[in-house]
Parts: sequence; structure tokens; C-alpha cells
Amino acid sequence: MPEQQFPEPTVGALILNPEGKVLLLKSDKWHGKYVVPGGHIELGENFEDALKREVKEETGLDISVVEFIAPAEFIFDPSFYKKRHFIFLDFLCRTNSSEVRLNDEAQAFAWATPEEALKLDLEPYTKPPIEWLLKARNAPHERRP
Repeated sequence: MPEQQFPEPTVGALILNPEGKVLLLKSDKWHGKYVVPGGHIELGENFEDALKREVKEETGLDISVVEFIAPAEFIFDPSFYKKRHFIFLDFLCRTNSSEVRLNDEAQAFAWATPEEALKLDLEPYTKPPIEWLLKARNAPHERRP
């Protein structure tokens, strides 16, 4: 693969199953830490299509996109297995299934409550979306994930 010339836009899916648990994948690319499913956006692909494609490839799950969570910058952080510059776009998603079929990008998975998830060995960019979910659930307004 040639040297990276530009930041790579990526999407991440914080997926809730019918029980309200989030899906985390254990990935060697992230030194064995837990991450949310996701990946790069292909040229000509919109965010939602990229999310659905990446999640289907990595987990076999079909998802619906609920809302945008937040962006994050990742500039040559050693938490990834190679030197990369990513722009992360994280989204809250839902699935009607909990039957995960991993491809070769992850070595294990876990469904966990958001509170349990924060106790797992997370890579640093996975913690903020989970914290956002907990804050949104406890918000005193009508819209709750």
C-alpha cells in the first residue's frame, strides 16, 4: 500500500441490540483492544451506506442509522498498528439481531451494557461515543437513544 497522502475519512457504528447492549469487537489492528465496527468511506459512498457496508462485512449484522454522535481526529496515534491519519465519524445505530458473524478483521466480540463496556479494554477512541450514549440516555429531554 502506498504512503498515505491525505487523511482517511472513516465511519464507526455504536450499535445497540434490542436489549440495549452495545457491540464491541476485539481487534489485532488496535493491539487487542475493543473497538466499534467501522472503516473507510469509499469514493462516491455516503456515510450511511459506508456504515451499513462496513458493519455487514465485519459482523454480518444489518443496521439502521439513528443519529450522528461526533467526529474525532486520529493523527499518527500508536494505538493503531500502523501510522495513519484518520477522521472518525461515529454514529449511533440499531440492529434487530444479536447474531454476530465476524470476518477476519476482529478476533472476538462482546455485547455489553454501556456501563460494562466502559470497564473493558477499549482503544482510546471508543470510550467517548459510549460516554456520549450514557449522557444522552440520562438527559432530561424527550430524545433518548
